[in-house]
Amino acid sequence: MIVNNSLDEVKKRENALSIIKNIVGSAGRSSLFDLTGLSGGFIASPSELSLLETYVGPAIFEEALQKVGVEHMGGDKVIPLNRTSSGILATILTIVNKDSNVVHYLAELPAHPSIPRSCALVGANYSETDKFDEFSIPENTSLVVITGSTMDHKVIDEDEFKKVIEMAHEKNIPVMVDDASGARLRTVIFNQAKACDLGADIAITSTDKLMPGPRGGLMAGCEDLIDEIKVKVNQFGLEAQPPAVLAMLNGIKNFSEDNLINSLERKDELFELLNSNFENFEKTPTGVMITPQGLSKEINIKHNLSDDDLAFVFSFILLRDHGIITIPAVSMPGASATIRFDLSTEDAFKLNLNDLNKKIESSFKKLQKAVSNEDECREIVFIS
Repeated sequence: MIVNNSLDEVKKRENALSIIKNIVGSAGRSSLFDLTGLSGGFIASPSELSLLETYVGPAIFEEALQKVGVEHMGGDKVIPLNRTSSGILATILTIVNKDSNVVHYLAELPAHPSIPRSCALVGANYSETDKFDEFSIPENTSLVVITGSTMDHKVIDEDEFKKVIEMAHEKNIPVMVDDASGARLRTVIFNQAKACDLGADIAITSTDKLMPGPRGGLMAGCEDLIDEIKVKVNQFGLEAQPPAVLAMLNGIKNFSEDNLINSLERKDELFELLNSNFENFEKTPTGVMITPQGLSKEINIKHNLSDDDLAFVFSFILLRDHGIITIPAVSMPGASATIRFDLSTEDAFKLNLNDLNKKIESSFKKLQKAVSNEDECREIVFIS
């Protein structure tokens, strides 16, 4: 194996960022194509930037964020956070007791690793399932978690969503929704209601996923519970700083549903092009993807790499040779190694789909040549 642990994942990401820096330095930003769906952004005017002081910034921009944040997410009140994972941690620190149960329902396993990791920190018993018929809430449960859209964009059925919330509330158990991309994906593409409108006590989204905001988290929910969680957020330094708050505010203001809707037709076109040479690409709500297992099935050369390793090597060839950024190259430890080509991003609309198809084919051919040489693959992933 090439990537064996979280430290390897950190080193892998550092190399990807180095490659990105070199591409920008030598060929300019226009030579990069961020197809992660997590490209985010930082929209700010000069007059707004002049207000980014320690206390002036929050006084002005956090108040403004309350209005647009509640409109975007529902609920009574919002908290801006430095990561979605920070909000998940703060919620679990606030609500979950040692030795109590946390049960999680999602459309497809696994959950984002921040959830079980946070439960482990407080000594809670954590379980997750993607089979609705097997979902239950045992005694001594302190929190029910729902994922609106998984890391690979599998979206929960809305009827099941509402039923899990009802089951929890019948036992007076609060519900937290991890709606990282779902706050936009579910509502725009699948016409589902906002999590808080469905009855969730807390919902959190990532402000860089499928919208032009910064890497950060925005939590919405019942005012009393939001206030309790905010205490933990401030105690542990999990709050978003003024620049991120400003960028969240403007990211939500500039979010366009049209980009998600317009990606639907383009994904079908790209999927058909890829089907000429591949058998294991799948459609996502806003693009196409290939799982590590699917990529492994495409390889017809003997090798000793794991499925995830194949995805990492493929993602680095795409980045190094064509400036295409996919999640496995730049992801944090524990993230899915599925390679997604999200067509809702600004960079995606600059790409001709025939050209993108050729770049993917070319990168796969190089992957095929490299897989039998583990040292070469290790160099691709770890050395700029």
